[in-house]
Amino acid sequence: MSRSLRVRVPATSANVGPGFDCMGVALDLWNEFSLSAAPGDGITVTVEGEGAGVIPLDASNIVVETLAGEWARMGRTDLLPGPGVGYALACHNRVPCGSGLGSSSTAILGGLLLARAWAENGFALDEAQGSILARAVEIEGHGDNVAPALLGGLIVVTNQDGDVLTDRLPIAPMRVAVCVPDFAFSTSQARAVLPKAYSRADAIYNIGRAMLVIEALRNHDDALLARAMGDRIHEPYRLPRIPGAAAARLAALDAGAIAVSLSGAGPGLLAFARAGHKAIGAAMVAAFGAAGLPARAWALDISSDGSSVF
Repeated sequence: MSRSLRVRVPATSANVGPGFDCMGVALDLWNEFSLSAAPGDGITVTVEGEGAGVIPLDASNIVVETLAGEWARMGRTDLLPGPGVGYALACHNRVPCGSGLGSSSTAILGGLLLARAWAENGFALDEAQGSILARAVEIEGHGDNVAPALLGGLIVVTNQDGDVLTDRLPIAPMRVAVCVPDFAFSTSQARAVLPKAYSRADAIYNIGRAMLVIEALRNHDDALLARAMGDRIHEPYRLPRIPGAAAARLAALDAGAIAVSLSGAGPGLLAFARAGHKAIGAAMVAAFGAAGLPARAWALDISSDGSSVF
């Protein structure tokens, strides 16, 4: 009998203004990865939706690389694709690549979850979340995308001596407008523009505002969210590198957004609002267009659900 598994992983927005590398939210936009036993040798990969024609279909595919790497780490070389061991991996992507919405994190978690669920009979995601998160953070380097993608909701996460400290914080329901311009701004480029050291004043600025942003989201306090959403760690260095981003932020605020931040490292923007999400998204699209960049917008709920395995 043929065997198959399916994993569903949400998009995320990391950093959330002042929460650099330690705060993120899950968004109601999903990538799905299906793994099936197949005749033949090795693994065949198909990609539908976002990234089709661009995402690799060979062993360099992030899902395949993570899947095989996890099986090797677990000592399950009998599962590795090769002579006499065949698989079909289908990627159904709705999260745009290189957008600041955690596309690569969905692929990493997809690979880890498929690897563990395939290898373990009676796999229970609730019981395995801690070890899977630790492994995902080890691969990704920081947890503000993979943690909300795995757990859902608003997550604060950090490392301590190799351990992952995380908490899922209860927040009021919230819908956001997300806008992604057609602009290549890789994570490595985004990291390279950051300074190697920060002043005490800048550190204090971000620490205080990160705590206030959490309280604002928890208590449905839009006035506090508008005042607290500021950053001195990454946005002053990244935003000017993205044509039209500063104008798009102002356009979103003028259209009724409560607060706007870079989504992850960019180039996407995340706008918090109670209403008028389509108009806010359109305003950001127009601002990027005026700077010569086509852009797309979505209105998305912050998802209380994280990853799931079927």
